[in-house]
Amino acid sequence: MDLFMMNCELLATCSALGYLEGDTYHKEPDCLESVKDLIRYLRHEDETRDVRQQLGAAQILQSDLLPILTQHCQDKPLFDAVIRLMVNLTQPALICFGSVPKEPSFRHHFLQVLAYLQAYKEAFASEKAFGVLSETLYGLLQLGWEDRQEEDNLLIERILLLVRNLLHVPASLDQEKRIDDDASVHDQLLWAIHLSGLDDLLLFLASSPAEQQWSLHVLEIISLMFRDQNPEQLAGVGQGRVAQERSTDVAELEVLRQREMAEKKTRALQRGNRHSRFGGSYVVQGLKSIGERDLIFHKGLHNLRNYSSDLGKQPRRVPKRRQAAQELSIQRRSALNVRLFLRDFCSEFLENCYNRLMGLVKDNLLREKAQQHDETYYMWALAFFMAFNRAASFRPGLVSETLSVRTFHFIEQNLTNYYEMMLTDRKEASSWARRMHLALKAYQELLATINEMDMSPDEAVRESSRIIKNNIFYVMEYRELFLALFRKFDERCQPRSFLRDLVETTHLFLKMLERFCRSRGNLVVQNKRKKRKKKKKALGQPVASGNAPCSPGELEAVWPSLAEQLQCCVQDPELSLDSMVPFDAASEVPVEEQRAEAMVRIQDCLLAGQAPQALTLLRSAREVWPEGDVFGSQDISPEEESQLLKQILSAPLPRQQGAEERGAEEEEEEEEEEEELQVVQVSEKEFNFLDYLKRFASSTVIRAYVLLLRSYQQNSAHTNHCIVKMLHRLAHDLKMEALLFQLSLFCLFNRLFSDPAAGAYKELVTFAKYILGKFFALAAVNQKAFVELLFWKNTAVVREMTEGYGSMDGGSSSRKPPMWSPEEEAQLQELYLAHKDVEGQDVVDTILAHLNTAPRTRKQVIHHLVRLGLADSVKDFQRKGTHIVLWTEDQELELQRLFEEFQDSDDILGHIMKNITAKRSRARIVDKLLALGLVAERRQLYKKRQKKLAPSSLPNGEESLTDFCQEDLQEEENLSEEESEEDEEKEEGSEAEQAPQGSSVLLTENLGQSLHQEGFSASLLWLQNCLIRVADDREEDGYSQAVPLVPLTEENEEAMESKHFQQLLHKLGVRPPASGQETFWRISAKLSPNQLRKLAASLSQPEEELQPGLDPKVPGEQGLEDEHQEEHRAQALSALSLARKKKAGLMPLMVISEEGIAGGKEALKVAPKKRQLLDSDEEQEEDEGSSKALELGAPGIQKKKRFQIEDEDEND
Repeated sequence: MDLFMMNCELLATCSALGYLEGDTYHKEPDCLESVKDLIRYLRHEDETRDVRQQLGAAQILQSDLLPILTQHCQDKPLFDAVIRLMVNLTQPALICFGSVPKEPSFRHHFLQVLAYLQAYKEAFASEKAFGVLSETLYGLLQLGWEDRQEEDNLLIERILLLVRNLLHVPASLDQEKRIDDDASVHDQLLWAIHLSGLDDLLLFLASSPAEQQWSLHVLEIISLMFRDQNPEQLAGVGQGRVAQERSTDVAELEVLRQREMAEKKTRALQRGNRHSRFGGSYVVQGLKSIGERDLIFHKGLHNLRNYSSDLGKQPRRVPKRRQAAQELSIQRRSALNVRLFLRDFCSEFLENCYNRLMGLVKDNLLREKAQQHDETYYMWALAFFMAFNRAASFRPGLVSETLSVRTFHFIEQNLTNYYEMMLTDRKEASSWARRMHLALKAYQELLATINEMDMSPDEAVRESSRIIKNNIFYVMEYRELFLALFRKFDERCQPRSFLRDLVETTHLFLKMLERFCRSRGNLVVQNKRKKRKKKKKALGQPVASGNAPCSPGELEAVWPSLAEQLQCCVQDPELSLDSMVPFDAASEVPVEEQRAEAMVRIQDCLLAGQAPQALTLLRSAREVWPEGDVFGSQDISPEEESQLLKQILSAPLPRQQGAEERGAEEEEEEEEEEEELQVVQVSEKEFNFLDYLKRFASSTVIRAYVLLLRSYQQNSAHTNHCIVKMLHRLAHDLKMEALLFQLSLFCLFNRLFSDPAAGAYKELVTFAKYILGKFFALAAVNQKAFVELLFWKNTAVVREMTEGYGSMDGGSSSRKPPMWSPEEEAQLQELYLAHKDVEGQDVVDTILAHLNTAPRTRKQVIHHLVRLGLADSVKDFQRKGTHIVLWTEDQELELQRLFEEFQDSDDILGHIMKNITAKRSRARIVDKLLALGLVAERRQLYKKRQKKLAPSSLPNGEESLTDFCQEDLQEEENLSEEESEEDEEKEEGSEAEQAPQGSSVLLTENLGQSLHQEGFSASLLWLQNCLIRVADDREEDGYSQAVPLVPLTEENEEAMESKHFQQLLHKLGVRPPASGQETFWRISAKLSPNQLRKLAASLSQPEEELQPGLDPKVPGEQGLEDEHQEEHRAQALSALSLARKKKAGLMPLMVISEEGIAGGKEALKVAPKKRQLLDSDEEQEEDEGSSKALELGAPGIQKKKRFQIEDEDEND
C-alpha cells in the first residue's frame, strides 16, 4: 500500500509518536495518547483491515514501536500501551479474516497482511527486544500472588501472546530461500529467545505450581518453537553420525548414482552414426494415425520406444475440488547452534516439566476450561516429546503421565470425533483432516513407545507394556479404528503424509498384535455386534393365535362363552373408550385406510376369547370412523352391539399373509417387514489374527496402499517396507493374490522394472515378480482374468476367479425368495385376471388372501406380476391415498356443481367431501376451490355457527355459552386440521376427527356433573377462576402464552391426579405436561380470552345444585365451620355468575343486583389480599378506593368490580 494514500488522521497520529535520531528515539509529549488512538483505530477498522495495512506499509512497528519498547521501558503506562498495540498488530491473519478468503480482492488483502507480519517477525529477531520482554517478565514473576495486581497478570498474558503471535507467523519460503543447516528467520527468532533467557522463563512457568494459569499459553509457544523440527533428528544432534544414518545416506547416494549411470548409458545408445536429418521416416504397422492409414514416424528408431499418442496434447485440467491436498507441514534442519539449544531445551522440559504440564493441560481440557481445539497442542506435544524421549535415551518414567490406557482412550475419542466431523462438515474438511493427522501421530507415538517398552531390560517396564497392550487389544474400538480410517480416506482433503503415517501405524499395530497373539496361546477380546431385535407389540394389541377356529361350526361353539362375557361388561361404566387405540398412528397408511385392519383386530380379540377388549375396540373404532355406520351407529343398543360382534366373528375378513412390505420399491433383495430395533450386544470371543486380517481384504484399503506405492521413489525405505508387508499379508497369508490383479498396479510394477535404480528396491521387485507369476498362472486357466484386470475386486469375486464362476451360487440362499412353480404362476395369473377390474378393493391384498402357496410378501407378488407381463410397472400397485394430484376436467366440473349445490348449507366442505366421487383430502379440495375462484378465502368454507340470544335464566345461558365455546373450538380445530392435512395429506382425516365433536359437549357436561357428584366442586371452581384470570391477563397484555395450572392445596392436587378430572382438562383444551420437561398442565396459548370465559361458564353447576340446603350429600346437621364454608361458597359462586354474564355480554353492564354486591362485599372482607403481594401500593389504594365506591354505589364501578371478584376468586 502506498504511504501517500494513508489516512490523514492516521498519519497525524503516527507523526505524534516521536522520531528516531541516530540510535536514540525521542518521544513526543502526546506519545501515550497517540498509541491509545492507534489502538482505537484498529478496533474500528473495516473488513479489509485497512488500518492494519496502512500501519504495516508505514513500518510503524519497526521505526517507532520497537525503539519505544527498548528505550522507554521505564515508562510503565507507555510500555503497557505499546505491548497492547503490538499484540493487536501481530495477531495472525487467519484471526483477522476468520479464514483464508476465496474472493480474489479479499485474498489480496490477506496476503498483504501476511507479508507485513513476516516483516514484523524479521524486525523482532534481535536480542535487544526480547531482552526487554524477558526482563519485564522476570520482574513480574518475582512478585508473589499477594503482591501481584490484576494489571501485572494482564501484562504477563500480553507478553506471552506477543511471543506466540511472532512465532506463529509462517515462513516465506520464496523470499528466504534458505537451505538446510542455514539460519532462517524463525531460527534467528529462536536464537534471540535463547540469548535473552526467555526459554528459561518458559521452563519456569511450565514447572511452577504457582503459575498454573499460563500452562496452555506455554504449551502453545513451545509447539510453535518446534514446529519445523524432527524429534528423531533433534535427539541425535551432537552425538556423531550413527551407523544407521550413515547406511541410509549411502543407500540414497547409491540410488542417485545408479540413475545417473543409467541415463548416461541411454544417451550413449541413442547417439547414432549419422546425423539425425538422415534418419529417414518409418511406417509403424498396426498403429493407426488420425485417419485409417498406419502411423508415419519421422524420428530415429531409438526414439520409437518413447512414442506416445499423448505427445503435444494439453494435459487435462483437474478441477480444484478434485485436486489432491497439499502438504502444509514442512520439516527442515535448522542451524547447528539452534538445534543444540532446542535439544537441551527438550531434555530439560522432559526432566522437569513434561509430566506436570501435560497432566494440568489434560485436566483443563476435560473440565472444558480451555478454548476450542486446544487439544491439538496437547496431542502435538505428546507425539513430539515421546518421540524425542524414545530416540534420545528411552526412559519411560519421563513420559509416564501420557503412558496409560486413559491417554489411548482420549486420543481415540478425539480421532473418531475428527473423523466424523470431516465427513459431516464438508466446508471445513481440510481443517478437521489436519487435526485428525495430529491425533493419528499421537496414537502412532503411543504405540511406538509401548513397542519400545517391550524391548526394555527392566522386567517392570515390560510388564507395564503387557498390561497396556492387553487392554488395548481387548477393546474393539481400537482394532476397528484403522479400518474406518482406510475406508474413508479422501486424498482431496487428507495429504499424502497422513496416508503415510496411517500405513506405518497400521503396520506397527499389526506387528505388535501378531507378536502378542504368538506369545499367548489364546487371546480373548471384546466383540460388539448389532443384534436385530423385533419390536414388541403394544400391550393393548391382541396377537392372533396360529390355530384359530375357522369353520362356522367351531365359531358357533365359541360364541356362547363370548356372549356371557359381553353381558357382564356391556353395561360396565368403567369400560373406558380411551383404553385402546383402533389405528396405528405411526403407520404410513392413512387412518381412513386402517378400518379393515381394525376390524381384523376386533376379530382377533374375539378368537382369542377377549370379549371386553373387542367391545372396547369396537366402540373406539366407532368414534374414529362414524361414517357409514360400519362399526354401528352412535345410538346403538347393547343387544345390537352383541349381534354386530357376532357378525364380525364369523365374517371372512381378508388377512395379510406374513410380513407385508408397505412400499413398492424396485429392489431385488427381500427383507423382513417386521419393525426391528438394533441393540449393541457386547460379548467375548477368542481372537483369530487371520480373521482380523481378512477385514483389510477390501478394495478401498488396497487402493490407499497402491496410491502411496506410486510415490515409491519419494517414500522412505521403511514406508515401502510397510506397504509391501501389508500386501504380502493379503496375498500370501490369506491366499488372495487375485485382490492385487489390477491394471493400475501392474503399470506401477512395469515402471518399477524399468527404473534404473530398481536394485535399491529389491523387496518391491521381488514382490512384484511374485504377483505377476501368480497372475499368469491363473490366466493360463481362466482367460477372463485379463478382463478382470480392469476392475477392483472384493473377496467374492476373488473366489469366483480362482474357484470358477458360479461357485458362490451353491452357498446359503436363505434370504432369497422361493421360486415360483408353474402351478403357482397359473393360480397367480387366474386370481389377477379375476380381481383386477373389481372396484373398491386392492387387487394385491385379494391375491394374498386367496393364494394357496408358500408365504409371499406383497413385493414378491408385485414383482412377479411385472415379470409375467401382467402389469407394466410396480407403480401400478401403489396403495390408494392422497397421491392424486392432477384434477381432470370432469372432476373440476363435479366440484363446481357440488359447491353451487351446497354453498348455502352450514357445512359446505363437509357435504362436498361426502358426495365427491374422487376422494381427496380436505386441504386439496380447499386449494382447488380457491384456484377455481369459487371462494375468496378459506373462512368461507368453515362450518357456520348459529348465534342464539341468551335467555335470562342462568342454566340456559350456560348452555348457550357452551354452544358458543364449542363452535369456536370446532372452528379452530377445522383450521388446524387443514394445516395438518396439507403436511401429511391424510385423506378424509378431518371428517374422522370431526366425528367426536358432536358428542364433546355432552361429554363435557356429563364429566362436569359427575365430578360435582364425586366432591370436586371446589376444584372445578378453582379451575373456573384460573380460566377467567388467564382470560383477563391475555386481554390486558395483548398476547398469550401457555399458563401452568399450579394446584396449591391438597384438594386440588388430588383432583389433578384424578383420571376423570384429567379427561375434563383434555376436553377443555388444557394440554398435559411434556415428558421430562414440564410438571404442570398448561392452558393452551391458542385459546382467546372470549373462548376461555365461555369454557369457564360451561363448567358452572346449575343454581339449584349450588344451594347448600339442597345438596343430597351434605348432612342435615353440620358444624359451624361447615355452615360458614358453604355460605361463603354460595356467595362466591353467585358473584362469579354475575361476572361471567357480564363478560359474555349476557346482561347490561349497569344492571347489578344488590344481592350480588352484598355477596361480593362479604366475600371481599373474608378473602386474604393475595393480590397485594404482587401489586404496588398505588394499586392497593385503588383497590381500597374501589371497594368503598362499591359500597356507596358510585357510578362507573363495573371495571373495579371485576378486580374485586378476581381477588375473591383467587381466595376460593
